[in-house]
Amino acid sequence: MDDMIAALTARAAGALVHWNLPDQVPELLKYRENAVFKVHLRDGRPAALRLHRPAYHSPAALASELVFMAALREKGIAVPLPIATADGGLLAALPSPAAAERHYADLIDWMEGEPLGDTGAPLPRSGRDLPALFRAIGREMARLHDAADAFLRPAGFERPAWDVEGLLGEAPFWGRFWDCPVITPVQRDALARLRAHLLPRLSALAPGLDYGLIHADLVRENVFVAGGAVAFIDFDDCGFGFRLFDLATALLRNRHEPDYPQLRTALLEGYAAVRPQAEAEFRHLPLFLLLRALTYIGWAAARPELPDNPARLQRYLGDTETLARELGL
Repeated sequence: MDDMIAALTARAAGALVHWNLPDQVPELLKYRENAVFKVHLRDGRPAALRLHRPAYHSPAALASELVFMAALREKGIAVPLPIATADGGLLAALPSPAAAERHYADLIDWMEGEPLGDTGAPLPRSGRDLPALFRAIGREMARLHDAADAFLRPAGFERPAWDVEGLLGEAPFWGRFWDCPVITPVQRDALARLRAHLLPRLSALAPGLDYGLIHADLVRENVFVAGGAVAFIDFDDCGFGFRLFDLATALLRNRHEPDYPQLRTALLEGYAAVRPQAEAEFRHLPLFLLLRALTYIGWAAARPELPDNPARLQRYLGDTETLARELGL
């Protein structure tokens, strides 16, 4: 891992030339889908440099993410603003010895604040009005969805889809969770049976559900809090999907908070205050909590290099079993 981090840091330092930035050692902040580094612009302001996971998204999809973020920012949604390269582009291709492993980089402005929380740890509460924050999150999610509905997609716009096929089809975008090789055969069989129950159920509901561009990964780490305001970062997984999928993502990892029912109500109230038409769909939220939990199993199965992967998988399997039981499955 140390060698990998050193190689990524060297590559990030080499990418700075595309923005005419001064020589510096980028500071690694996060390594998941992207390697995200803190760098400094010529005027000293911080910015985030992202090296995208090779072969995860096409160059067209990466550029589409940045165009979408810029459009949201123009509508007043608090999201990072892409910073153009010296030649006016939004994406920089970095030299690589292997074409299939080509890295692409982008630079986005710095979002002030602190994450809502960390996965696997209780939400920080000191000095915070959590119901008010969750109400603000719901409201901003609804405003994002409104802005997404008004967004005029340019030619060549490309993002993944979290539709029926993207969630439960033969090749879900985040992996065949029922084929996870590092869980037991009994667990794989149970997941296959669960998928067989869910596929016709979601297929029947899908035509009547709100669907469009979504963030798709509004977990605690991707919600920044500054005072009573919230901002959303990390649009790496944005794409087309059910709006309930966004709501489920924001709620799933908060289910173990002692006041989860109150936080859930606050988030949904904030969302419905902006998009009241959504209230009729809220009754399907338990289904989407389960669907979201299943995606994490597929995601983790494809990333055995993560040091905490076994613990992640056991946590995701436990969530799935609980949520399926609550649905009577």
